[in-house]
Amino acid sequence: MGKIRVFVDGQEGTTGLKIRERLDARGDVEIAAIADDKRKDPAERKRLIDSSDIVFLCLLDDGARESASLAGNPHTRILDASTAFRTSDEWAYGLPELNPGQRDRIRTAARVSVPGCYATAFLLGAAPLVDSGIAGPDYPFCAPSVSGYSGGGKKLIAAYEGPEADAAKLAAPRSYALGLSHKHLPEMQKRAGLDRPPLFAPTVGPYYQGMVVTLPLHAKLLVKRMGAAALREFYAERYSREEFVRVMPFGDDSALDSGFLDPQACNGTNRADIFVFGNDEQILVSVRIDNLGKGSSGAAVQCMNIMCGCPEDAGLRA
Repeated sequence: MGKIRVFVDGQEGTTGLKIRERLDARGDVEIAAIADDKRKDPAERKRLIDSSDIVFLCLLDDGARESASLAGNPHTRILDASTAFRTSDEWAYGLPELNPGQRDRIRTAARVSVPGCYATAFLLGAAPLVDSGIAGPDYPFCAPSVSGYSGGGKKLIAAYEGPEADAAKLAAPRSYALGLSHKHLPEMQKRAGLDRPPLFAPTVGPYYQGMVVTLPLHAKLLVKRMGAAALREFYAERYSREEFVRVMPFGDDSALDSGFLDPQACNGTNRADIFVFGNDEQILVSVRIDNLGKGSSGAAVQCMNIMCGCPEDAGLRA
């Protein structure tokens, strides 16, 4: 089999650069580069899209829709990293660990939508509870979360790192999306099978990358009541065959940093760590990922590997 020809449309953005970084070291991939002065030329983009086996769209929603519409080669397979298609039934949702059949959907799909970073972490915690019947679709999920500022893309990175950055103002964590209309909410609701969106409370921290999404649970509100220790065992069984999901031991403080949960400990990997804390009445499920890894570029490459029949960990680190 020859090399996989790949075009990254939007290769200059944060996600595009990270995808290129993961693919450049691989001997089985050939990157189709676009000249800087042609990046906005639809004809040149169409040529590269139609001459590639795999196309990654690392664009804003409107740009992703435009690029997807340019594709004319039925053999070109597209992975989109924007929000544009994450709730579309015509696009496979690119979270292989979502349920037992999701990996096969990705494997055979011509179009795959890569999940959002917050949605990935939320779904790894919430979706198994709903589809196993432990929590009902009407469970009032909340999701307090923290992420590094790279999740906001170039504009937010510049706000924290640029010459005009206000160091004093940016030194503390800052809550946002207080209107409760974050762009990841529709996919969080749909892909978890919920009757309504979770109450999502994201916070951006004064560090570059890494995130933790936490689900506070009341045992008495679960359909199948269980405490924290039993719930940890449920997750351990659910993800026992997943290379990129690690369920941490219950009650083992050695996985913490002097009692603190470090959101940066998965950085540079495609791994998700799931922690379960609490007791028989109150439970915290915390999911940690690299928002630039399992939360974006790593997930995109993982899906490409599945689609192309490559080892799933090719170019990735667990």
